[in-house]
Amino acid sequence: MIIPRILLVVFILNSINSFSQNKRVRDYGIEIGVLKTGRYNSITDVDGVKVGHTTLIIGDSIRTGVTAILPHSGNIFQLKVPAAIYIGNGFGKLVGYSQVKELGNIETPIILTNTLSVPVASDALITYTLDSNENVRSVNSIVGETNDGWLNDIRGRHVKTEHVLNAIQNAHGGFTEEGNVGAGTGTICFQYKGGIGASSRIIPENFGGYTVGVLVQSNFGGVLEINGAPIAKELNNYPSRFNYDVDGSCMMVVITNAPLDSRNLERLAKRAIMGLAKTGGIASNGSGDYVIAVSTAKDNLINHSSDSLFNETRVLRNEVTTPLFLATIEATEEAILNSLFAAETMTGRDGHKILSIPTDKILDILKKYNKVTSD
Repeated sequence: MIIPRILLVVFILNSINSFSQNKRVRDYGIEIGVLKTGRYNSITDVDGVKVGHTTLIIGDSIRTGVTAILPHSGNIFQLKVPAAIYIGNGFGKLVGYSQVKELGNIETPIILTNTLSVPVASDALITYTLDSNENVRSVNSIVGETNDGWLNDIRGRHVKTEHVLNAIQNAHGGFTEEGNVGAGTGTICFQYKGGIGASSRIIPENFGGYTVGVLVQSNFGGVLEINGAPIAKELNNYPSRFNYDVDGSCMMVVITNAPLDSRNLERLAKRAIMGLAKTGGIASNGSGDYVIAVSTAKDNLINHSSDSLFNETRVLRNEVTTPLFLATIEATEEAILNSLFAAETMTGRDGHKILSIPTDKILDILKKYNKVTSD
C-alpha cells in the first residue's frame, strides 16, 4: 500500500501534538516504593529535560516510531553532559557506547527507535548536530532500540530522517506521552502491549533533594509481578517456550540533577536493572537491556572547548549515592509498569494482535495480596 506523501506528513504532525494522558499505575491506587514522585512523575521532572515522539501508525502494517530525550535545552554538543552506559544483556544495537565508556559524556540527544532504524536515526543525529555547530568533524550519536517486528513491518524501514528530527524539534517538558507512542508504538512486554513509560523520584532534602527521572521503552519478557504480587502466576500467563515469549529488549534512560561523574553514573545505571527485575523481567538470552545514565547538574556540564587545562567539577561523595540508587530502582520499576498500563490493544502486521494488560483482573489480584492503597 502506498501512502500519499501529504497524508503521511499530516498524520505525523497530529500524532506529535496529541498530549492526552493515559491511565497509569497510581491512577488505580498502586503505589510503587517509598520515595515521593516529582510533579509529573516523569523523567521531565528533572529540570530542562524534554521528551518528544514521532508515532507512525499507517495502514495495517506500520506500527513504529521515534522517541527523543533531550538532557537540557541548550546546545548539547557544546555543553556535553556526564554520562555512562551499562549493559545488562547485550543482545541489542546501541550506537555510541564505546565513546561514552571512554570519555564519560554524551554530546547529542538520546534517540530510541526500532532495531532496523538505528542507522537512519544515527545519521539524523549527525545532521542535527552539524546543522547546529560549525566546523564539526566528529559526532558520537546515541541511539538505542528494541525490535517491534511482530506488530510492525520492520523490514520496510519506514522511519526516516525527518521523523527523527521531528521528535527532537517537538520535544517538550511536562507530561510525557506513554504507551503506544514513539519508539514504543509496536512493542510488546510480558506478552501484553508494552510501550513508553516514565516515572521519577525525589530523594530527601537531607541528602540533597535531588530528582531522578526514568524513561523506558519496554519490549521484553519474563514473569510479571506488580508491587510484589505474582500477576503472571495468578493469570497463568508466563513463558512456556522460553523463546520469543521471553525475548525482546528494554531501553532505560536515567537522568538526574544530582552532581555525579561517569563512574557513579554507571553505578546508578546498574540499579535500573534491579528495577526491571522487580517487575519480573529476566534479561533473557535474546534481550538487549541497556541503561543510559546522565547527570544534568549545571556546574558539571562539559564545555566543548575551554582555555583551561582543567574541568572543575563538584561531585557527590560515594556514600551519598545510596538514596539515588533506591530512587532509580523505584522509578524504573514504575516506569515499566506505566508503559503497560498506558498501552492499548494493537493490531498490526499480518493481522497480529497484542492485547493490553487485563486491568480489572490485575486489580483483583492486587487487592487479594493487599497491594492497592485505594479503589
